[in-house]
Amino acid sequence: MITREEAWALLNEYNKDPFHLKHALIVEGTMKYFAKHLGYEEEAEFWGIVGLLHDLDFGMYPDQHCIKQEEIMRERGIDERIIHATVSHGYGLTVDVKPEHEMEKVLYATDELTGLIGAVALMRPSKSVSDLELKSVKKKYKTLNFAAGCSREVIENGAAMLGWELDHLIQETILAMRTCEDSADL
Repeated sequence: MITREEAWALLNEYNKDPFHLKHALIVEGTMKYFAKHLGYEEEAEFWGIVGLLHDLDFGMYPDQHCIKQEEIMRERGIDERIIHATVSHGYGLTVDVKPEHEMEKVLYATDELTGLIGAVALMRPSKSVSDLELKSVKKKYKTLNFAAGCSREVIENGAAMLGWELDHLIQETILAMRTCEDSADL
């Protein structure tokens, strides 16, 4: 099993952009939050590593996102569960690998959403999710040219995969991001 330190080193080997590294830290913390809140507390570190590595190939191979990382991870002998989970977050975008486990569905649903929530937070005087409310995110969510790179379709499909209302997914993701906002500072 890859350790968190090894995962961080591997991520930094393939990603140099501080924005992408911060995103990885936010998704790591978000995944740990959901692991604990969905009854997988004993797997929280594993869920976090999946979140940390989900965009492993994006920095060097953006045109092969979720494809190249499978090759990289296999060469490194990384657990197949991590490979499947990280690859499946590109379902319908770059790959046909469907999220199956609840962890994979959470990653699929929250990856794009953390980006959108982060963009909303940056528009606030506090530049933080600590005082961000659901209604503020929903208002910006409806503005399709705001954070246009964050696919609303993926977010909505992710919520449906989980059997959750969109509002519930957004609210829980805000709460998740509050738990890791400070630790995501590079």
